Amino acid sequence: MSDTYPNIFPDYVDVTVPYSVAPLNFSVADAEAIQVDVKDAKGEVISFFGKRLIDFSKKWTTLLKENKGNDIQVTVSVWTKEHPNGIRYQSFPIHIATDDIDPYIAYRLIEPGYESWKRIELCERQLSSFKEKVFVSNKIAENACLNCHSFYNYSPDTFLFHVRGKNGGTVFYKNGQVNKVDLTKLSLRKQGVYPMWHPDGRFVAFASNKTFQVFYHQGEKPLEVFDQESNIILYDTQKNETSTAESISGDSIFETFPAWAPDGNSLYFSSAKKKNVPDSVKNIHYSIVRVAFDKEKGMFSEHVDTLYAATDTTSASWPRISPDGKYLLYTLAGYGTFPIWHKEADLKMMNLIDGEEVDTNIINSSDTESYHSWSSNGRWVLFTSRRIDGRYTRLFIAYFDKNGKFHKPFLLPQKDPEDNVTRLRSYNVPEFVLDEIKTTGNAFKEIFKTMKK
Repeated sequence: MSDTYPNIFPDYVDVTVPYSVAPLNFSVADAEAIQVDVKDAKGEVISFFGKRLIDFSKKWTTLLKENKGNDIQVTVSVWTKEHPNGIRYQSFPIHIATDDIDPYIAYRLIEPGYESWKRIELCERQLSSFKEKVFVSNKIAENACLNCHSFYNYSPDTFLFHVRGKNGGTVFYKNGQVNKVDLTKLSLRKQGVYPMWHPDGRFVAFASNKTFQVFYHQGEKPLEVFDQESNIILYDTQKNETSTAESISGDSIFETFPAWAPDGNSLYFSSAKKKNVPDSVKNIHYSIVRVAFDKEKGMFSEHVDTLYAATDTTSASWPRISPDGKYLLYTLAGYGTFPIWHKEADLKMMNLIDGEEVDTNIINSSDTESYHSWSSNGRWVLFTSRRIDGRYTRLFIAYFDKNGKFHKPFLLPQKDPEDNVTRLRSYNVPEFVLDEIKTTGNAFKEIFKTMKK
């Protein structure tokens, strides 16, 4: 008998999960045999057996649905060379939330290096199973870089993504129809990244950035990415026009990472005083600001409100507003606009009603937390973290309850837990999606053919 918790991978001890999540299969290092006894809320025990890992697949769905709103208690016994007679560890709970989660997520899979790329895929994963599919691959675009995907109101039927390279552009998909827009050929002559759809579907806010990167020859940090120029632009899908305003496109200010309020009446973004780069990159600190938007006229206010004011040691990026409009979730790093390789980067949250900071300690780690998004009901947050090995970003999900409290996050389940470390690609820009994406890469072949010419 042991009074400690078992050393399982992934760490699912005391996590809160939706009742429709895929089985939380886990492994135990050096195990020759494993027995897991799961006690449900009625006191009934189901036993599972394995060697290197435990697979809950056969009874998992029923187990979670019957225990919705309650805990299940998990007791792990392990036989190893050091413990040939077995060692039984202290039981731990898994909490089954009553709040459901969106059935799908979408993300980009990419090698974590930035020198070149060969294989980039936009993928969708069903959260109730291990089913994953590629809906766009750069193989049909001569290995061009695919990036900056965005879904309109969590819909699988309306989304966009950007393709870099010769004759590239922004690809819009809507109800089976595919259209490519070259923003650089419209009125402002500017390209667009970091898109976000307006809740009404007519407009898309983009950042227009002139981005560079530098690589370090010593130290832990491999690179730094920075902007020489960045502004916010607005694309009108009905008029096929781009526009901007002084409040979102000042000459002496870097503006980036646009995010709409759920009612569409204001736009949030990151803002910093313009400085010479790369010499002063460590002196660039972004605040999070908000500007009112007249969605009937498609015009922004001249007045800008600062919600989070940067300090000499903090820089805020990637603002995302909860669906009920009450919370601002963002990434906070030491400096700059690209926190993906900042080990100190954490997720922070502000209550927009009273301006108070919300405790996010339980969802952060000693390594990088960066991209994040809200579920459609506002009860779950999907985010990327490098906490497992410091090199690859992987997906974690955290429950955010009705009392405004985060619960311990859990790693995206895999059929074989070791897939979390043997898949040598990073998960990038994760988003929740309300249904399966019906299209495949074939829908975009004609568009890519025209881009090759």
